[in-house]
Amino acid sequence: MQSGSRYDAIVIGAGHNGLVTGAYLAKAGKRVVVLERRRIVGGATTTDEIYPGFKFTVLSYVCSMLRPEVIRELNLPAFGFKVIPQECNFIPGLDGEYLFYRGDEEDTHNAVLKFSKRDAEALPRFDALMARMCKFIQPLLTMTVPDIGSLNPFELRKLLALAAPLRELSEEEVYEFARIMTMSAADYLDEWFETDLLKAGLSASGVIGTFLGPRSPGTAYVLLHHSFGELDGAYRTWGYVRGGTGALAEAIANAARHLGAEVRVNAPVRSILVKDGRAIGVELDTGEKLYARVVASSADPKRTFLKLLEPSTLPQDFVRAIRNFNIEGSSGKVNLALSRLPDFAVLPGNGPHLTGDVTIGPSMDYIERAYEDAKYGDFSRRPYIDMCMPSALDPTMAPPGKHIMSMFIQYAPYHLKKGTWPERREEFGDTVIDTIEEHIPKIRDIILHRQVVSPWDMEQDFGLTGGNIFHGELTPNQLLFFRPAPGWARYRTPVKGLYLCGSGAHPGGGIMGAPGRSAAREILKDMSIWKV
Repeated sequence: MQSGSRYDAIVIGAGHNGLVTGAYLAKAGKRVVVLERRRIVGGATTTDEIYPGFKFTVLSYVCSMLRPEVIRELNLPAFGFKVIPQECNFIPGLDGEYLFYRGDEEDTHNAVLKFSKRDAEALPRFDALMARMCKFIQPLLTMTVPDIGSLNPFELRKLLALAAPLRELSEEEVYEFARIMTMSAADYLDEWFETDLLKAGLSASGVIGTFLGPRSPGTAYVLLHHSFGELDGAYRTWGYVRGGTGALAEAIANAARHLGAEVRVNAPVRSILVKDGRAIGVELDTGEKLYARVVASSADPKRTFLKLLEPSTLPQDFVRAIRNFNIEGSSGKVNLALSRLPDFAVLPGNGPHLTGDVTIGPSMDYIERAYEDAKYGDFSRRPYIDMCMPSALDPTMAPPGKHIMSMFIQYAPYHLKKGTWPERREEFGDTVIDTIEEHIPKIRDIILHRQVVSPWDMEQDFGLTGGNIFHGELTPNQLLFFRPAPGWARYRTPVKGLYLCGSGAHPGGGIMGAPGRSAAREILKDMSIWKV
């Protein structure tokens, strides 16, 4: 007879998606436990006081894609969730030029007009088209995709319904959507604009977290994927979570607890227990066994199916598909504690340009060359850097008068041709500092502390296979019906009672919460059939 704690559902991983799944199941009255291997909740969505007084957003660092439904249905503001809008974009060049604009249309028009009348006139049309595409795609984010291989009339009706939003688009927009799904970000943006700084700033969204360069086919979709985010109904807007992204995870965890879920930290799962083809619980590293009718994993597909399960419990074609799932990471993080705000050579002094997003990558050719280094097995010698200083707007992040700088780095391949990441981690950090020193000449004088996070560290410390922040590439062959494997894009898995609820499931990565919410919906649907 089995002994051990019993639940209706066990959720593996207290990243934001796992917490969302746990919260929704608890809201439905189920007895739920969410298990986290680390000492704090959040997974990649975490804030950690690495150095006294300095709170680093260690991996994820800005918020926009979190679904409004999740915020509203879990009442996250009541648990401390607050977003501070990030309203500025600053792209410094190396020749004394820079592009800086705030969020309003007139200011953006005037900033771009200094470089190109054509681009200033084209940008509002481009923004409007992206908003239309986002509005078209939005229903897909919260739905369970139909099974395209099924002859079930219900599934066929859902497949037809998938095309219904196309009626909202003009014929020209339908063709434009098809082009976005297949083109490179560089080719697509070249059709719209001529200013290097503007194209570089926009194309960066097409490669973030992706092992592709801006000239790689498929990156135009990744650009669109990062346009889904909205604050107060405005697409392509971003913000800082007050207290760092870990404050969001804490808000979801507290909402889940309020609804009756149990959230356990320092509880790494060793394996998923399977009996007669059905998941019946988990075993922790301590040897403790927990049992439930349902197990939901917010770990990535490779970790879930190839490490927490015995491959022999799965169909071999499914195992082959998961092994082939592209999950190699391409990004690093460098977090700095600063004695004061930095002085940029092209725009010295404190100002609003330090409160928003700063892009170190003055042209698409620059970003493509950074990708070339990684493609052949080394980190970029002059990397693309997405930089922000949340402490400029949120004083809770650093001691008075001091600041933090969070930098997302492309490219840092998981597999290095020479040496290992433990051997070369600090060399990578030095390369990043050398690069920003071209723009901030005295940056080394104000650095108090430095944290360098490689893809290897992301795997070791956060459980992200290959160091991939999205649990798998966001390319068309790994989206919708194909995520994480053909025929298994509906959160269910070949093991009955086992579900995937993290970013490796539809609709993919980013601080979105959509995979967690949709997985909970499907779990509850199945539970009602099983009379659990």
